[in-house]
Formats: sequence, structure tokens, C-alpha cells
Amino acid sequence: MYGVVTRNAEELAWKEFDYGFYEVKDVTGRSSEPVADAVNMVSCFGDNAAADAEPSLVPVSESGERATREQPYFDWAYICPSRREYRDGLLEIIDDCVAENGDVRLDDIGFPRPEYCYCDVCRERFADSEYDDRLAWRASVITEFLEEATARIPGKTYMTLYPDPYPGHLTERAGIDLAAIEPLVDEFVVPLYDMAYATTYWLEVIASGFESALETPFSIELYAVDIDVDDLIHATEVASAYGENVFFGYDASNARAALRRMKADSREGVSHGDRS
Repeated sequence: MYGVVTRNAEELAWKEFDYGFYEVKDVTGRSSEPVADAVNMVSCFGDNAAADAEPSLVPVSESGERATREQPYFDWAYICPSRREYRDGLLEIIDDCVAENGDVRLDDIGFPRPEYCYCDVCRERFADSEYDDRLAWRASVITEFLEEATARIPGKTYMTLYPDPYPGHLTERAGIDLAAIEPLVDEFVVPLYDMAYATTYWLEVIASGFESALETPFSIELYAVDIDVDDLIHATEVASAYGENVFFGYDASNARAALRRMKADSREGVSHGDRS
């Protein structure tokens, strides 16, 4: 089945899509009212606006580097997952989403990178915790947040995963302990974004890695903006072989064109072949 990830509510009704994900809060901090006819989607710890408004919320490395867009390896600013008041605000947004639709997708979960966070709050809470290992403590912070969030979601919980299935990498990078959180999540979504999809062997490698790493169902999200339709079709065929569903991000018109072409070709018996 196929779905769309969009900020445009009118695209949720397009008949080509079986699913719709609507961004209620994105990484810019922009917010919209939840809708009833889609899975509302919340960017949890990516938030440019909150970082600009309250710089003290931004995670810092041990050397004092802040996790913001000014760093070469961040596309948006992060908020420290240890901050109780910010987390309470996220839970209120989730409550608003649930009031419209019982299914919710949690996006941008985790610490920004292995070297974060050494803010005063994290230093104090780690020191007061039962953990001697900082990575294990970080994983407990993320698991605790997910327990709080998913307890408020009566329907299906979707969660976005950073696309690295190598054993231990998600824990090291983001504080995501798959064994601990899998019972909390109904379906993971793995974004495998490319600007062209001219080759797809890497997509197959990553997708097959998650197939081995997860017991919980997962779907794959593809980037649809300015992608050649034939290349998007080929990426969709590869993704479909591994994911429960395929979702298209941020260009519903291009995704619709690809799905229409696929449907027409299936009627005519046309195959695009393997160009990986």
C-alpha cells in the first residue's frame, strides 16, 4: 500500500494514496491543527523555533558545541530530550492529535549524535541515575519518553527511525534501544531519501538490514520532490519488496504520477526491469 507525507491537507484525500501523514509539527517548529482523516505526525526533538526562542534547550557536546543548523552535520536544530517542560509540551500536542485521530506518528526521536548531551540537566540526571554508562542512560531517557507518549495513543503508533540498521548504531547515535522500544511501537518508518534514485542497490541493502534487525513491521519512506518518475517507480518497486508500505515525502503530485504510471503499466504488463 502507498501513502503520502504532506503539509497540505487537501492532498490527503487523493485517491491514489491509501495512507496520509499530516505534519502537525515539523522540524522548523511550524505547527498546524491536527486533522481527522490522516495520521498526524509530530517532530519531537527537532525544533528550530524552540531552539531559537530558548537556546538553553539545545543539546551541547562535552566540548560545548551546540546541536544547531550552524553545525555542518545538522539540517535542523535539536532540543535536549531530558527537558521535562518541553516533553510535557510534546505530550500535549500528542493529546491534541489523538483527539482527532487515534493513530499518531512520532518523528525525530532521540539525541542528535553520540557526543550529546552534556548540558547541566543531563549531567545532573546522569549523575543521579542508576547508570554508569552514559549511552545506556541516554537510551533510558528515550525509552521513558516513548512510554509516556505511546500510553496516550489509543490507536496505532508509528515511529520514524534513522536509517542505520547496523547493530548498536541507533543506540550509540540517538539513544534508541530497539529491544526496549519495539513493544511500544506498532510500525516503524524508515526514510530512505535520495535526490535522484539513479541507483537503488544501497536502498536494498539498508532495507534488508532493517528486515533483519526488526521484528516489528516497518515501512519505507521515499523522497518524491523533483525525482524523475521512472526512477521513483524503480525505487518504489525495490522498497515494496521489503517494507509493509511505501510512503512518499513532500511532493504528492510527483508521487501520484508515479503511482498512476505503475498502475497503467501493470495493466499493460510492462516491467521497468532492474537497474540497480
